[in-house]
Amino acid sequence: MSDTVLYETDGAVATITLNRPDRLNAMNKELIAAMVETLEQVASDPAIRILILTGAGRGFCAGGDLAGFADGEFKSEQPIETRIAELRQSMRTSQRLRESSFVSIAAINGACAGAGLSWALACDLRYAAKSAKFSTAFLNAGLSGDFGGTFSLTQIVGTAKARELYLLSERFTADDAARLGIVSEAVADESLMSHVRAKAQQMADAAPIALGCIKQNLNDATRLSMVEAMDHEADRHSRCGTTDDNTEAAKAFLEKRKPVFHGR
Repeated sequence: MSDTVLYETDGAVATITLNRPDRLNAMNKELIAAMVETLEQVASDPAIRILILTGAGRGFCAGGDLAGFADGEFKSEQPIETRIAELRQSMRTSQRLRESSFVSIAAINGACAGAGLSWALACDLRYAAKSAKFSTAFLNAGLSGDFGGTFSLTQIVGTAKARELYLLSERFTADDAARLGIVSEAVADESLMSHVRAKAQQMADAAPIALGCIKQNLNDATRLSMVEAMDHEADRHSRCGTTDDNTEAAKAFLEKRKPVFHGR
């Protein structure tokens, strides 16, 4: 696996670190390919329930590497249909973050722009260092946007604000992002990773089956009618009620102790 993406696990929590710090972790073909491979690895490992995505150095991910655009790395003589298909395959990374059973958390430690912002928006939760700066950025690069950013941002902040952020392409701060609901909190730089790891462990200690079902319910809320979503809710809730974890939760509550879940 390429060293442009670092991967480590600690129990049920995995961490992906984008590792091109000299380029603020901007995407080139090597990093994107490594990200595709790594997310496939996470999705295929049932032991991983929480994924933290962050960046090395001063950046989270500054989007596409403009140096690569300038020297033609992302250009080719291939037919447009081939280029579309290749980009769509790369964009499955955002689908993995959003649709896989694991819960994803973006720990935004610095510059977060363009497709890097799209990756952050595809995560279930986002926390940012106070010094982090954000931008949709695509318009400034003469591009329209990829990796699901327009879809995710519209769902998070609403149509009017998403249009403003994309059409004006202005920078905004971590405090702005928190005010808009793009991130849950803007955290002191030195506390970001410990804060995110504590949130990750909190969820890793929860009932695994229920955690996965909650994520499925939340995804259903973005694509199904209320009646259809409630049908799925009823099914999952009832099935969770038959698990050993549900029994353990009830016993622990009555015995005034912390529950120990086994995903059964």
